[in-house]
Amino acid sequence: MSNIAHKSQVLMAPLKLYREILRSHRMLPAAMRALGDDYVKAEFKRHKDIDNPAHIVGFVSQWQSYLDMMKNQTAPLPEDSIAPSHDPLVRSFNTPTDGWGKKMDPELLEKMSDEQLGQLYELRTEVKKSLGDKE
Repeated sequence: MSNIAHKSQVLMAPLKLYREILRSHRMLPAAMRALGDDYVKAEFKRHKDIDNPAHIVGFVSQWQSYLDMMKNQTAPLPEDSIAPSHDPLVRSFNTPTDGWGKKMDPELLEKMSDEQLGQLYELRTEVKKSLGDKE
């Protein structure tokens, strides 16, 4: 049984999800926001004409999981913080303890096509460039 079947979560409408993701990116450091916005826009555009219900559910559920992670990682600062937690600039410097994002599940990597792995590698390269890594 797929991971999707185990979730009792109601899926958001794709357009609402798209907008919420872009809103969540407002709390990221500028370089990460630009990269994230471009990637989200390209992925949603690439998938806008998909009509297979299984692909739509998979696409939306994965992006909804991403949105949940982003909301957790960009949550406002604690009440007792001296920094103004309502200020996106201040919040963008509040790097999560474990870093941004999360490690990918090895099972998910094994299921990816060559094209998907290529896209993932390109994304990794762009992120490293934006962070100043020369690798």
